[in-house]
Amino acid sequence: MTGREVVIEVGGADGDPRVQAALALAGEVARRLGPGVGVSSGAAGPAGALRLAVDGRELEVGSGDTPPAWLLEAAVCRAQDRRGYLFLCVANSARSQLAEGIARAMAPARIAVMSAGSQPTQVRPEAIAVLAEIGLDSAGQRSKNVAEIDPATVDTVVTLCGEEECPIFLGAAARLHWGLPDPAGAGLDAFRAVRDELRRRLAVVFGTTGFGAGGC
Repeated sequence: MTGREVVIEVGGADGDPRVQAALALAGEVARRLGPGVGVSSGAAGPAGALRLAVDGRELEVGSGDTPPAWLLEAAVCRAQDRRGYLFLCVANSARSQLAEGIARAMAPARIAVMSAGSQPTQVRPEAIAVLAEIGLDSAGQRSKNVAEIDPATVDTVVTLCGEEECPIFLGAAARLHWGLPDPAGAGLDAFRAVRDELRRRLAVVFGTTGFGAGGC
């Protein structure tokens, strides 16, 4: 763990039910990613709108209900300057491989990025294809058993299983769960949908809208 102190700030109009929901969510995220993550109440956004910030950096929360948990988790991970990400699913063939490929392209060189599974098979050709569509070469990636991963290199575990039972990682790391549907057998469009959702989330983690070195 980095140990860096981070504050999640929630603001909004008096009586807005979204504020209480956002405070509850912020408390959950602080417990999962702490110690060193605090929650505070602050000023509302324009015209009393819900406001959410991490380490002073504003998040786009939209006009709906409570922001998704992943958005707050990703922003806190970025602010904490976490250094070792492990993406897990059962077969380590599709979702976790997509996450590894995208994260490797987005993350600064100082950050370690890995993926693994509890029952590894092989990288799905559709995953290779949709990464290639956005200019990423996955030639160096392979399916790995979670037992191959050195716990000392991991401070953040992201499980990506949907309906399946996710693998267990025994290292002392923060756990996030970003459950996404398994695209295997559903065609290239399903792989593209998972790829694009992972790009959206990991862009928040690594502070970039494209590929290459980004701030974290």
